[in-house]
Amino acid sequence: MGKKKIQSGNVLIAEPFMLDPHFKRAVVLLCEHAKEGSLGFILNKSLNMKVGELIADFPAFDANVYYGGPVQTDTIHYIHNVGDLLEDSLEVSKGVYWGGDFEKLKFLVDSNMIMPNNIRFFVGYSGWTQGQLKEEMKYGSWVMDEGDANYVIKNKIKTLWQEVMGNKGDAYSVIAQMPEEGTWN
Repeated sequence: MGKKKIQSGNVLIAEPFMLDPHFKRAVVLLCEHAKEGSLGFILNKSLNMKVGELIADFPAFDANVYYGGPVQTDTIHYIHNVGDLLEDSLEVSKGVYWGGDFEKLKFLVDSNMIMPNNIRFFVGYSGWTQGQLKEEMKYGSWVMDEGDANYVIKNKIKTLWQEVMGNKGDAYSVIAQMPEEGTWN
């Protein structure tokens, strides 16, 4: 069985001993993978704030905001499952879209055509320069799997890392059971 190719729509699962605090037990949806580099969003790090707290003219909307990664933390991005309604959105994988016309997004939210369970907002993103992600994969920093729309929109963020790791089966399901803060005897 050959190695899976890195591509948009994959999820990157941080190996259990990753020390980088930005990516500890992170599940990252890869939205762009090209020769020049890669870009994705951490799916399981909530910022405990609502989108209206970040965007002053946004309609009243009970949607949480997540930490997408350490790059350009002054930017807001969104992933959703309503690409057929939102022009200029990019299909990342089946049923998962990135971005789209922001003014139209506000209109659709205000019209109750997009609900909080259709969209996820992120501050910042995770980025890799040319060849960097491939190198990190080679050294075992990440486990890769196919993306699933349920990981993006309908997940329980507190258990997402264990769920995605466990879904890989075999040794990964054992790794998924490892406690986050272990004690060594």
